[in-house]
Amino acid sequence: MLYKRDFYINGAWVAPSQANDCEVINPANAEPCAVISLGSQADTDAAVAAARQAFDSWSETPKEERLNLLKALLREYEKRNDDMAAAISMEMGAPIDLATRAQAGSGSEHIEGFIEAFENFEFEKSLGNNEQLIHEPIGVCGMITPWNWPMNQVTLKVIPALAVGCTVVLKPSEVAPLSSIVFAEMVDAAGFPPGVFNMVNGDGVGVGSQLSGHPDVDMLSFTGSTRAGALISKAAADTVKRVTLELGGKGANIVFADADAKAVKRGTFHCFNNTGQSCNAPTRMLVERSVYDQAVEEAIAAAAATEIADPSLPGKHIGPVVSEMQYNKIQELIQVGIDEGARLIAGGTGKPEGLEQGYFVKPTIFADVNNDMRIAREEVFGPVLTMIPFDTEEEAIRIANDTDYGLTNYVQTQDPEKARRVARKLRSGMVRVNGIDAAGASPFGGYKQSGNGREGGVWGLEDFLEIKHVTDWQS
Repeated sequence: MLYKRDFYINGAWVAPSQANDCEVINPANAEPCAVISLGSQADTDAAVAAARQAFDSWSETPKEERLNLLKALLREYEKRNDDMAAAISMEMGAPIDLATRAQAGSGSEHIEGFIEAFENFEFEKSLGNNEQLIHEPIGVCGMITPWNWPMNQVTLKVIPALAVGCTVVLKPSEVAPLSSIVFAEMVDAAGFPPGVFNMVNGDGVGVGSQLSGHPDVDMLSFTGSTRAGALISKAAADTVKRVTLELGGKGANIVFADADAKAVKRGTFHCFNNTGQSCNAPTRMLVERSVYDQAVEEAIAAAAATEIADPSLPGKHIGPVVSEMQYNKIQELIQVGIDEGARLIAGGTGKPEGLEQGYFVKPTIFADVNNDMRIAREEVFGPVLTMIPFDTEEEAIRIANDTDYGLTNYVQTQDPEKARRVARKLRSGMVRVNGIDAAGASPFGGYKQSGNGREGGVWGLEDFLEIKHVTDWQS
């Protein structure tokens, strides 16, 4: 059992102002693996005060000095990648190979990407006529991050904020806080000045709400559910702080008849990756009717080939979902799909044989779904795929856009003109064609109830900056 009760405030590990223990549950065996503390208003206030006090000096440090500290953090991160992977695997159930390569690996990739973007970033430019445009750090930033891709989201928020001169108070998910504790240790080892980065563990009702409404927090960056994002926006409204949100998704994967031979298999595995716990997962597979029956058979075969095992074991299997609450929600929605009349072609309710102790879910596929069904409209956040036939390109676009969400959609076709045409009509912040993901630092974020703002690359830097326009700027 790990005991990690302290918070990182003003450059030091400090005890909580009052006892409020919270157990971290290992989802592979449903047993406690660590104890943390949930912060109180006093802890939040102390962290915000430290960030506020550090802001003036940090925001005025030379760009090169901040850049060197980010490079030092990257070195610390790379040294401790295995520690990070172990923490993520234990706290949220990611198989250790996935945790090492993708989960922990995403953190160092984002740090590298932001270093490159920051090296080339110009804070000032002339508009002509003696007018100057100046980018300035917004101030103290509260950050609330999720459990499903913990380091992906922590680094997408913390790194650009620190780069441009903001100071930070991080509240990681209380469900998966261990990786953020490791990250705070890295920040400390890299030598950032006291108060520049602070971390307080807590839940949404407590520290989350306290940060959202805090008068000394200038900006709130949140990743999580659309419901929680709406509540945070309301809490932040009284202080008119900037709020950026990366929320849910219900991505459509449009498989045309001329798609490549691996499109269905690839899309099914992508849906099941990270045990379906990704906001950008392609959970609605829309298939052109002429190849629909064949696609159903290919999806069944892909589900049968998806192994489920303990996350501590090496391999390309999937692990458990993160918690009992998530498990119960997924089971309820699988039963809803059955009750709605969708055709269950793989998986179903209950746990896989031999894995009854943890929060393991059978890879599940429903065929013959229509887009009015709950399983086609609600974000299940588990390894559950819905398959919907379509007849025309226009119908596919209509179905894909008929959702409250707009994070990522997918297009499978070997016709480049069709791919471009469909991509332009899809109402989402990202479109991935033929299984090709982003090659480098790119803007991550969505339309509609999938949020606002963009994370990654130069767009992520700009999210944490104010714009000042000055006249009669005589050089």
